[in-house]
Amino acid sequence: MATSPLILAFSGSARRDSLNKKLLAVAVASVRETGGTVTLIDLNDYALPLYHGDLEDAEGLPANAAKLIDLIQQHHGLLIASPEYNSMITPLLKNTLDWCTRGDENPFTGKTAAVVSASPGAFGGVRSLKLAQQLLLHLGCQVVPGQTVLPHADKAFDANGVLTEVHAQKSVRTLAVALVETTRKLAGTATA
Repeated sequence: MATSPLILAFSGSARRDSLNKKLLAVAVASVRETGGTVTLIDLNDYALPLYHGDLEDAEGLPANAAKLIDLIQQHHGLLIASPEYNSMITPLLKNTLDWCTRGDENPFTGKTAAVVSASPGAFGGVRSLKLAQQLLLHLGCQVVPGQTVLPHADKAFDANGVLTEVHAQKSVRTLAVALVETTRKLAGTATA
């Protein structure tokens, strides 16, 4: 019997009604349908101070950073929604990833990762998606090829949060399959 790949999912947005959280919910459902087990967290529940070396020297690793590191270590892969602020990843996402590298070991090494991004603009967050992918590669993740960006995301969901844009639905499904299959192979959770 195959063990289901364990995927940790979160958004780099703190907004309650974030378009990226909506897209992430669609991606989480697709990963689950594909055979992955997903733990969806909200970074609002893991508040962290702005990373500062002097603060770290004086107070050590914040408890919420330690909790996030433990969560990352307990999972085989990551599914991250990366909003775009001024063509960059959000301060929340960058700060979270920075703190998570400050433990005794790098929790990202050997993890698979997939990134999605949504934006009301025409580019769909592609710039932040590429930067997030690059950062995750640098941290030691095996980033799943491909991308799921959702331009004009403010018009892509119905009143119930259902993604109505057909191309985006297919893109999310393709990314979910790639994440689950790659994670199975790299984590050794596939059946013989």
